[in-house]
Amino acid sequence: MVLNVEAEGWWGTRRDRKTTEKIVCSPRATIPHSLDSLSSHCKVCYGSNPKRLISIKMELTITQPDDWHLHLRDGSLLEAVLPHSAKHFGRAIVMPNLKPPITTTAAAVSYRESILKAIPKESNFTPLMTLYLTDMTSREEIKIAKKSGLVYGLKLYPAGATTNSQDGVTDLFGKCFPALEEMVEQDLPLLVHGEVTNPNVDIFDREKVFIETILEPLVQRLPQLKVVMEHITTGDAVKFVESCKEGLVAATVTPQHLVLNRNALFQGGLQPHNYCLPVLKKEIHRQAIVSAVTSGSKRFFLGTDSAPHDRRKKECPCGCAGIYNSLVALSIYAKVFEEAGALDKLEAFTSFNGPDFYGLPGNKLKIKLRKAPWKVPDYLSFPFGDIVPMFAGETLDWEALPI
Repeated sequence: MVLNVEAEGWWGTRRDRKTTEKIVCSPRATIPHSLDSLSSHCKVCYGSNPKRLISIKMELTITQPDDWHLHLRDGSLLEAVLPHSAKHFGRAIVMPNLKPPITTTAAAVSYRESILKAIPKESNFTPLMTLYLTDMTSREEIKIAKKSGLVYGLKLYPAGATTNSQDGVTDLFGKCFPALEEMVEQDLPLLVHGEVTNPNVDIFDREKVFIETILEPLVQRLPQLKVVMEHITTGDAVKFVESCKEGLVAATVTPQHLVLNRNALFQGGLQPHNYCLPVLKKEIHRQAIVSAVTSGSKRFFLGTDSAPHDRRKKECPCGCAGIYNSLVALSIYAKVFEEAGALDKLEAFTSFNGPDFYGLPGNKLKIKLRKAPWKVPDYLSFPFGDIVPMFAGETLDWEALPI
């Protein structure tokens, strides 16, 4: 990672000697992440005659990130949203919860062909396919999936947990166990939507109870099964992931769960475009997740869970769960790491930890993150309707730019 900083200022108090300096920080350097810290940096460089700063421009160059949890849908919706992900990300783990769900390798191959046709010509984007785990998934299908070289995991949706999960798992330790054992043999990860669906469990406790009743027994019974706990939302999930063996259990983290708490659902009235599953949690949980991802731990990596819905399906009496964040994801991640004083750890989270867990090489291309204000569109208009992006109409501090 390279940080270029243009610091405009003058010596002492004399404006007539205004200059611009470029500071290039190596990946192991302490990276200035604010005007104050850059001033300190300059005092070290210029000794007793430090530069006084009047403006600062920052630009990070990092290895192109991947998105390890993405919803692309199909049909006209796929064609509408795919370019936004393809602009920023080299690869993405594509979720299989379509109608009907992607339960076989043959269906995954067909879906992949639809995605490839929709990728902009100038993009190098590569979809990494997944299968939808059901009570009927067989050992043979797991073998076929691995042999295809196109399937990178199986997604566990507890039946009824989220959008298009009605065909999900009802008996993980019974009907699904042979498939799980074969996944260990074939080195295919289990990607988990970690919530119980028991109506007697409070919605804000569904992740915690899932860990206690499903995940902990699962990793005890199949300690060599690779597991990704997707879109974690609680300090309980952070503790669970950190308690497991590194390289076998990891977690993806979304932009929304890093910057929003559950107050964002109700401030200024009900906010349907901040509604997702797992639902936003208390501030103490948000802080725990921020601390985990900005610590430099290899157990956590980028997964947007970007989930597009037509505006009419969000703003209605029974609105769909899902936040469309592909436009703003990298801007938000940069903001979080900057505020934590951890910009030197951003590239590992966005670009290295995920490939390492999946046993894939890092991307060869680079991308720039420039600290410059830009306004998020109020909505994105398509022939089928509108999509409202995360932070619609707001101004963000960081902008992602392909190289």
